[in-house]
Amino acid sequence: MTTVFLSGSRKISRIGNEVRSRLENMVQKGLTIVTGDANGADRAMQSYLHELGYSDVTVYFVGDAPRNNVGNWPIRNVIVDAKLQGRDFYAQKDREMARVADLGFVLWDGKSSGSVQNMLWLVAQKKTVVVYYAPEKQFYNFRNENELIGLLSNCDDEILDDLGRKVALPDRLKKANRTQQAFNL
Repeated sequence: MTTVFLSGSRKISRIGNEVRSRLENMVQKGLTIVTGDANGADRAMQSYLHELGYSDVTVYFVGDAPRNNVGNWPIRNVIVDAKLQGRDFYAQKDREMARVADLGFVLWDGKSSGSVQNMLWLVAQKKTVVVYYAPEKQFYNFRNENELIGLLSNCDDEILDDLGRKVALPDRLKKANRTQQAFNL
């Protein structure tokens, strides 16, 4: 059975018909879905899957209880080091979902570092990632880091610098390398 890791930016709280159609395809194919419990994209996709009456969903969370479980689906509590805080704390459930999934489906607002981290974890494991890039309302399929870098390299320097402070970006996307590449034109 194919397992899909659904994730996305917390700033994406509504999903359009193009994303709904992809979720409907997953349901029609009977794919196993794992998703997080965050507000934003996680909750929006959970709501639509619940509206469709889909049951093959597991909600992953850290801490005492899931923040969102719209369909009252089975849950999986990922145990993490209590010393972790903030993004590092919640990222542990995402790392586990990337591990158990066969592929990823990410709704990205073009800024969210958590979504980028999920994409990087998936391609590092040679898993396909389908990314809905919200600023362009466009889907992209990535099978390796080089393909993902193509999308990320379109981000402006300020966004890349912010991402680089939060996640380990590939060297080719780091500011010193981008500056050197510009001089080599």
